[in-house]
Amino acid sequence: MLEERPLRLLALHGYRQSGRRFHQRTGALRKALRGRAELVAFDAPHLVPGGGEEDNGDGGDPPRGWWFSRPGAFEAREAAEEPAGLDEALRAVAEALAELGPFDGLLGFSQGAALAAMVCALRARGDPRFPVAFAVLVAGFVSRSPAHGHFYREPIALPTLHVVGEADAVIAAPLSLELARSFVEPVVVTHPGGHFVPVGAPQKKAYLDFLGRFRAGQGQAEPLGAGAV
Repeated sequence: MLEERPLRLLALHGYRQSGRRFHQRTGALRKALRGRAELVAFDAPHLVPGGGEEDNGDGGDPPRGWWFSRPGAFEAREAAEEPAGLDEALRAVAEALAELGPFDGLLGFSQGAALAAMVCALRARGDPRFPVAFAVLVAGFVSRSPAHGHFYREPIALPTLHVVGEADAVIAAPLSLELARSFVEPVVVTHPGGHFVPVGAPQKKAYLDFLGRFRAGQGQAEPLGAGAV
C-alpha cells in the first residue's frame, strides 16, 4: 500500500510581505507540521509602494499585497468604496492552485487570511477554480469594502481553523473573531501574543488536531469532534 503523502497547503502571506519572507517566518510552523503538512508560499500579484512590512520586518523582497483599499495602500478597517486588485489576486490564487498543485487546503496570514476566506466562500458555492477542502486563517478579518460584502452574505460552509492573537495590535482579536463567525462550525484557537503565526504547544495541538480531520487528495473532513479549541 502506498504511503499517504502529507497534506499540501497553499500559503498566502500578509500585506507588505512576500512569499519568500513568509516562508522564512513560518519555519517553526513547518517544523511542527513536518510529516503531516507542507506549506507552499507564493507572491501576491501587486507591488506595494514604499518599503517595510505590516509587522515591521526587515528588508529584502519588494513588499506585495493582495488588494488595495485606496491607491497604493491598504487598511483593514477601511470601508473602501473602490477597492482595487482583488480580481487579480483571486486569479493568482487560482493559477497557483493549478500550476503548483495539487493542494488540499489554504494557510492565510492577515490580508492573506482575509483573501483565503473569500476563496473559501467561492469554493463553498462550487467555484471549480479553487479545489480546496479547508483553510487555516491566522489574524484574518472581514473586508469592510461594500464591494466585498457578497462573500459574507451567507455562512461559509468550509472547514476552517481561526488563530487569534489576543495582543494583536495590527488585526485586533475582535476582527478575527468576526471573520470566524462568518463560517459554519469554525474552530477557534487563541494565543496571548501579537501579529504572528504562533507555534506554542496549544497552537501546535490545534493545528495537528484540525489537519488530522483531512486526508490528502480526498477533500473531505472527518466529523468534527469536541468542537472549538
